[in-house]
Amino acid sequence: MRPTFVNIGERTNVTGSAKFRKLIKAGDYATAVDVARQQVENGAQVIDVNMDEGMLDGVEAMTTFLRLIASEPDIARVPIMIDSSKWEVIEAGLRQVQGKPIVNSISLKEGKEPFFEHARKCMRYGAAVVVMAFDEDGQADTAARKIEICQRSYDLLIGIGFPPEDIIFDPNIFAVATGIEEHANYGVDFIEATAFIKQNLPGAKVSGGVSNVSFSFRGNDAVREAMHSVFLYHAIRAGMDMGIVNAGQLAIYDEIPADLKEPVEDVILNRREDATERLLDVAERYRGQGAKAREKDLTWREDGVERRLQHALVKGITEYIEEDTEEARQRLGRPLFVIEGPLMDGMNIVGDLFGSGKMFLPQVVKSARVMKKAVAYLEPFMEAERLAGGAEPEAKGRVLMATVKGDVHDIGKNIVGVVLQCNNYEVVDLGVMVPANDILDKAVEHKCDVIGLSGLITPSLDEMVGVAKEMTRRGMNQPLLIGGATTSKAHTAVKIAPAYDNGVVYVTDASRAVGVVSDLLSEERRGDYLGGIANEYERVRQSFAARQKKDDRVTIAQARDNAFALTGRPPIAPKKPGVHVIKDVPLADLVPYIDWTPFFASWELYGKYPAILTDDIVGEAATSLFEDAQKALKTLLEEGWFKAHAVCGLFPANRDGDDIVVWTDESRTKERARFYSIRQQMNKKGKAANLALGDFVSPDEPDWVGAFAVTAGHGEDEAVARFNEAGDNYGSIMASALADRFAEAMAEWLHEKVRREYWGYETGAALSPEALIAEKYQGIRPAPGYPAQPDHTEKDVLFELLSATEHTGITMTESYAMQPGASVSGLYFGHPEAHYFGTGKIGRDQVADYAQRKGWDLTAAEKWLAPILAYDTD
Repeated sequence: MRPTFVNIGERTNVTGSAKFRKLIKAGDYATAVDVARQQVENGAQVIDVNMDEGMLDGVEAMTTFLRLIASEPDIARVPIMIDSSKWEVIEAGLRQVQGKPIVNSISLKEGKEPFFEHARKCMRYGAAVVVMAFDEDGQADTAARKIEICQRSYDLLIGIGFPPEDIIFDPNIFAVATGIEEHANYGVDFIEATAFIKQNLPGAKVSGGVSNVSFSFRGNDAVREAMHSVFLYHAIRAGMDMGIVNAGQLAIYDEIPADLKEPVEDVILNRREDATERLLDVAERYRGQGAKAREKDLTWREDGVERRLQHALVKGITEYIEEDTEEARQRLGRPLFVIEGPLMDGMNIVGDLFGSGKMFLPQVVKSARVMKKAVAYLEPFMEAERLAGGAEPEAKGRVLMATVKGDVHDIGKNIVGVVLQCNNYEVVDLGVMVPANDILDKAVEHKCDVIGLSGLITPSLDEMVGVAKEMTRRGMNQPLLIGGATTSKAHTAVKIAPAYDNGVVYVTDASRAVGVVSDLLSEERRGDYLGGIANEYERVRQSFAARQKKDDRVTIAQARDNAFALTGRPPIAPKKPGVHVIKDVPLADLVPYIDWTPFFASWELYGKYPAILTDDIVGEAATSLFEDAQKALKTLLEEGWFKAHAVCGLFPANRDGDDIVVWTDESRTKERARFYSIRQQMNKKGKAANLALGDFVSPDEPDWVGAFAVTAGHGEDEAVARFNEAGDNYGSIMASALADRFAEAMAEWLHEKVRREYWGYETGAALSPEALIAEKYQGIRPAPGYPAQPDHTEKDVLFELLSATEHTGITMTESYAMQPGASVSGLYFGHPEAHYFGTGKIGRDQVADYAQRKGWDLTAAEKWLAPILAYDTD
């Protein structure tokens, strides 16, 4: 099972970046913000901000910088690590950050009381903490000292109720190969301490500053790249969760030349007494170089057929697969021997590479395409053998997978299915919108060993709970896997696991699925694995319950008293009010509006486009995937795979409390419809308001609100079916991923058309595609079911206003999932002060108020708002 590693950007640190320090000291915060943006674009998932410099006012600098990046959506979407040796600077940062920050760091170096004081303040701010392996006797260097301090720190923090999942240990990464004997084991010490923490301190995470390990070789980039890569390779497998890493100084582990990799591993793992001397000898040959990618060639065609088949599978090459498969059949005598021999050997290599982080998801799906093509070639021969009574290949186990009732999204589920099939598991895929009874009946019929549920929209969470309860009622014993965009470990632990006692496991992504299923089907490992999951989920439930008791949300009345107040006038009246229908939008017109970053994320490649194409870790895989996407894009445009339709409308509106009243006409005397908005109830610091979408509409001046629904999904099912019938999972997933991108591009295209043509408040030169993707325009288009309005049922009003089904062919399931799945709907707010936000958790008083306004009973409100409730309904 491949661990997940979080990359912490290090360039917004005045102690680590001379450029950033100069910018901050010169007061050039605008350019300093660009440094933060570049970190995110280059794949940083957390930004480390440090203002510890003797000539700086750290409090002022931290406050100013964090306020500036909070207003930048492309930066503010990643967590902030507030890094300082001065507590007053840390606390100044905590006052500015919304969301969950990370404090770097606290330690026992000044004793228990300051440690407790800082930890309790971090709890009050809801922050996670980096805990240094540092106590009253100094910084830990050996594994024994690291373990001792981390164990003590953990026990003290747990003793005061600190959530274990918010503890991040930094056991100190020190330089190796310094020539000092005592330093030789520093790499091993960190790795051993990491393994201890992950095995013995439940919930805790491990971080560290990776560049420290190669400090002895500064100036020799090639050696430093190799050292960082080798160190991370072993540390991540020991359990390291995150680290401060310069992505530009990472070599691809498998592409480090053998004559460099071996002495580097000797140094990192302290495998021989002369390791430093040997690395110094090799290092001179690499001075001035960087890691280089291997050149592709066809020399592999000179190998034996078994090796050729394995190479084709690992590299995803289909060109020669049928001729090589036939040669193997002739050589081995039976098609079964080809499948169970070189083909499965090749897929085992793929599984191992993927599981160890040396191969990425798009490459695995390509491998599956090669395997399917080989098996398809062999099937007629196998059928002939079956008729003659021959044996069939046996799978490791059978997994049933389904998207639950009311939900139509299945890209993630399909990817998991492909990955499992690549590892010789049989997958029974029931598709989408599958009721609980059908899922469980088919699981029994097909004698499935494991059941996997997927869902994207929030109502699917309740449906999964229902499936778990029905499994208990039926007395079933198959483990239950949970996955999908809205699912989480917390929801699985708190809501689903208590409903079923025979194993419920949250699976974060496709890379985890094989390891989880393998453990669940192993007679030797299953008991311990499920026991560990049960203990982990019990800690999550306890932590959740503790947070519920400490809830510091304000009342809905107090939140309304702190509502956002518009300072400017509403935008102009629309030039073309009313409903506008646009049929058969040319797909080519939408291509410039495509945001490719989420496309890569759907394949579990994370980083911002186009920087991801040159990323040192995933760049090669991302580039190959992008090239394939461009080929598929060209074909779908030529063949017209999808049909794109849109409808939008602009209506007179005003705010009424937290609601938005849509009027029948501009006389504003008769109410036509009403949108209900939900207000933030978190305890805001400083002058920040408790927001609701209604705040962006004027209560008394003539104002307007818009609505839209677009789809690029008509034809997607047919395209996917064609690929699946041809045994091409890669092509089918690609088609779905592109359909989703076209739907989002169409929403962007239509919003521009509304701003410039139908509403007309945007004038001047049109924005570039990059500026559009970065939302550098006036107005927002929030969607029901998403953070600013988490209630999916608000789509009812939107669809009725627009006659959306009649005009676009988009329908809704009982759970308010739109069909086709590649569809987007939402509202338009044109006020210059309108901006996106998340409601966060809300209290019982607002839920009761919301229910009364909508004419619901409390149970219905709690059902639809379940993911954002700040209290337990059980």
